[in-house]
Amino acid sequence: MVTENERVTKSAICLRNHDPLGFGRLMAESHRSLRDDYEVSCAELDLMVGIASRAEGVLGSRMTGGGFGGCTINLVRSENVRKFHDLISSEYQNKTGRRPEIYVSRPAGGAEEVPASDVALEA
Repeated sequence: MVTENERVTKSAICLRNHDPLGFGRLMAESHRSLRDDYEVSCAELDLMVGIASRAEGVLGSRMTGGGFGGCTINLVRSENVRKFHDLISSEYQNKTGRRPEIYVSRPAGGAEEVPASDVALEA
């Protein structure tokens, strides 16, 4: 399937055009594809994405990593992060009996090549 490749291309366009809503929709499509087409999601990740998708200020949510357990990544408006954190924590714990670990970060520049002249070599 090449649908994920197409979503990556469309996502790059959304990011260049400062279109977080479009990017969030593509995140949701990606999760559905990982869940339905590749069958690499699990009940816990689907639950987390479902809760997040209903939360105020969430633009997109999807599983990330290798699948069959792990993490979700959520695009949340900064003014809604506290409410998002509280909602995910309480609903997920109520339904699974486990407290989720939630890490908040801000977007940053991606990976880039470090010039060899900037790398200290050890003898």
